[in-house]
Order: sequence, then C-alpha cells, then structure tokens
Amino acid sequence: MSEINVTPLVDVMLVLLVIFIITAPLLSYAIKLDLPNEPAPAAEAAPSTLKLSIDADGKVFVDTDAISDDQLRARFTIAAKTSPVPEVHLRADKATRYERIAFVMSSAQQAGLTKIGFVTEPAAGAIETAPAR
Repeated sequence: MSEINVTPLVDVMLVLLVIFIITAPLLSYAIKLDLPNEPAPAAEAAPSTLKLSIDADGKVFVDTDAISDDQLRARFTIAAKTSPVPEVHLRADKATRYERIAFVMSSAQQAGLTKIGFVTEPAAGAIETAPAR
C-alpha cells in the first residue's frame, strides 16, 4: 500500500474541533457591569504644555506666533531644560504633509521632549452610544 490513509487524521481533527467548539465559550468571562453614562469633562492643559500648530502649508505656530525651524529647535531645547519637562500638544491640519509633522516630532525628540500628543477635534455628527452590556 503506497498511499497514506488520512481517515484517522480527519477523525482526530473533527474530535478536536468539537472539543474546541464546546470549551471556547467557557473560557471567556461574562461579567455584566452597569457603567456610568456621564461624560467626563475635557482635560485641562497642564501648566507646562507647549502648544504647536501646523497649518496646511507647513508653517509652525507656537500658540499664535509663527516661527521658523531654527526658532522651533531653540524653543524645544529651552523647554527640555525646564523642570518639569513640558508636554508637546501638536495640532496639524489634515492637509499637512506627513514629512512636516515627522520633522517637528523628531526635532522635539532630539531636544529631549518625549511626551508628544496629537490634538484632534471630535466629529461634528458624533453620536454618543451607551456602553455594551
């Protein structure tokens, strides 16, 4: 007989499949929680926050002042020496080129600023949903 008999293999695989189908639901924990529906207030900016904005043309603004790349690096270096080290909150227009955002982020990291966050706006038609139960 030169052919391999696969019938025992198929039988074992079907038995294993049935065992996994039966035991899989038992492995998940179904803890029912009644979570609060109250919206949390918006987080206040920490006193040591560096707010950056990048417009669609790639111009960088600190608060409302436009600055050059050299001024940006100098400001990052000065900010990294303060205690506590401030967070960088980065707002970028959705049409901004990725390379410009990457440049700003890498400049901040090279200066020693490690806490970088992206600021977004909630969608205009966002619908609040109740948590799953």
